[in-house]
Amino acid sequence: MKPYVEMTKEELASELELLRKEYRRYQKMDLNLNMARGKPSMEQLDLSMGIMDVLSSEADMFCEDGTDCRNYGVLDGIEECKDLIGDMMENRPDNIIIYGNSSLNVMYDTVSRAMTHGIMGNTPWCKLDKVKFLCPVPGYDRHFAITEYFGIEMIPVPMSPTGPDMDMVEELVSSDEAVKGIWCVPKYSNPQGYSYSDETVRRFARLKPAAKDFRIFWDNAYGIHHLYDLDQDYLIEILAECKRVGNPDMVYKFASTSKITFPGSGISALATSLNNLEDIKKQLSIQTIGHDKVNQLRHVRFFGDIHGMVKHMHKHADILRPKFEAVEEILSRNLDGLGIGEWTSPKGGYFISFDTLPGCAKDVVAAAKKCGVMMTKAGATWPYGRDPQDTNIRIAPSYPPLDDLKTAAELFALCVKLVSARKILADKDAASGGEA
Repeated sequence: MKPYVEMTKEELASELELLRKEYRRYQKMDLNLNMARGKPSMEQLDLSMGIMDVLSSEADMFCEDGTDCRNYGVLDGIEECKDLIGDMMENRPDNIIIYGNSSLNVMYDTVSRAMTHGIMGNTPWCKLDKVKFLCPVPGYDRHFAITEYFGIEMIPVPMSPTGPDMDMVEELVSSDEAVKGIWCVPKYSNPQGYSYSDETVRRFARLKPAAKDFRIFWDNAYGIHHLYDLDQDYLIEILAECKRVGNPDMVYKFASTSKITFPGSGISALATSLNNLEDIKKQLSIQTIGHDKVNQLRHVRFFGDIHGMVKHMHKHADILRPKFEAVEEILSRNLDGLGIGEWTSPKGGYFISFDTLPGCAKDVVAAAKKCGVMMTKAGATWPYGRDPQDTNIRIAPSYPPLDDLKTAAELFALCVKLVSARKILADKDAASGGEA
């Protein structure tokens, strides 16, 4: 089939009637499918059930250094867990704090602390006239929600397959003291699945911020979440690169086991410079006596070491890979050549990014919802929920069973065709003065 925009009005009207007939068929199916969030499936969660068995009432609850994990103490995490998560994050244990179950909570706390008490002796952000954050777009809606909550002005920065527009990042960071941070998902980014190139990481490390308290919020949420054993993306390690070029304090690096074990019961971590750690621990020592060491020990006993964690992630990949491939096959089969959509083909992570024709994303999501398929709200991948072109939709293939996912993907492709054909026909009508 030729591109929709090349069809005559008569051809488009005929195509639209066929699409509407097919859409009515889906409406009668009474679907109830959810592709709104990047949640692990039940099958993935089952992979970690053994973690419930490694500690029992008979278990040795002591660490190698004699720490009793049942009791108070150990502010920054038990050594065994710092070793494990350090290997996962590619950072030294001395540069890591182990937190509770949510890295998002750690990011929120980090922004909140900067607002109320400042960073390393600098003026608290709440006392400044203006605070700005750079936001690669499309990006992670929960990142944007944090900065919006604190009243921080968000500046969109375009993403490409190699990472954010670094010319724009360098210009804004170096020229405006109000720019205090940038959100980054550097590996298998949310939602596009892009990984930053070596050049991009090196340029990040060499930034010359106008603000002394500028920080890169480096959310490496998908660091070991590959879909393929051999065809994988790799990142230059940002903390080491920053230290090497004389910017050791510029990065807060976040990670968690949320999509490795149980999202509600995992462990999170922050890796950063020793100077930043000292600054953070002043507040942390007042906020808590220590996080859940029993859960930290549970994770260490379950995985053993990083090799056990990597083997575990191969099992996740075996579940996720067919889902991603199914969605991409269905999109290609239905939409290739029509000129009405583009999508990414990530090698890892949890999302596929889809771009419609301008002005169509909200209508596509709404059409899918009317047929019982929930997707991420159109616009969510932009600050303030405002996608200026109304094009981007985040597809989350992980949660539905494979057969349900295929049905949802077929319906999604149908909705893209339906909304696009309707828009192009309306544009043609408008261009010809509304004549039939």
